[in-house]
Amino acid sequence: MNMQIAFQKLNWLAIIAAAASAFVLGGLWYSPILFARRWMRETGITEESTKNANMLKIFSLAFILALIASFFLAMFIGPKAGAGFGALAGFMAGLGWVFTFIGISYLFESRTLAHFLINSVYSIVSLTIMGLIIGVIQ
Repeated sequence: MNMQIAFQKLNWLAIIAAAASAFVLGGLWYSPILFARRWMRETGITEESTKNANMLKIFSLAFILALIASFFLAMFIGPKAGAGFGALAGFMAGLGWVFTFIGISYLFESRTLAHFLINSVYSIVSLTIMGLIIGVIQ
């Protein structure tokens, strides 16, 4: 299938839903319910420092980045993937590409294992869910 046909067969509802799932998962993942305290300790971010952050800008750009990731994942998965292949493709993209490249960066930046795992496992879980959604809806 050539690129133009693949692009035309994209389901934008699937792409937007998958991006929204990453956004929602991120909200949960980096909340006090799960990893907020440990992530803040590992990054040096404090409650006080977040008060000065432009949250509209951060959340808007985070959603746009999730949308871009979702778009490329949908292009990678293709129009007739199904739930199983979509989830597997998302998982493999997360583990094979994101996990490894975050790992390389964290090694050179001397970041902690906990920080690496919080961020990289979020990516794996998020991409798996995104792939599942794209596979089901696409």
